[in-house]
Amino acid sequence: MKITKNEIIHVANLARLEIDEASLDKVTEQIGRILEYVDTLNQVDTKNIQGTSHAITLTNAFREDIIKDHLTNNQALSNAPEKENGAFVVPKIVGR
Repeated sequence: MKITKNEIIHVANLARLEIDEASLDKVTEQIGRILEYVDTLNQVDTKNIQGTSHAITLTNAFREDIIKDHLTNNQALSNAPEKENGAFVVPKIVGR
């Protein structure tokens, strides 16, 4: 697949990238070579290949639910650098 400088400029604008004129030829050539390599996949005979949704077989690794004791409030706060009224104190990051 051939790609033009105008297409590179268009995509760069969409991606909010600045490509200077000195780099434009190099980038066009490099992306062109990448697209040519990807285009070789069209030469592979896939007529008798069943479609898949994943490249590998996936199996969910479910585990049995085990009821355990939860942490007490004091245990949860035991390593907190700052705590107040039974809660973690964290820096304010929204608004001023």
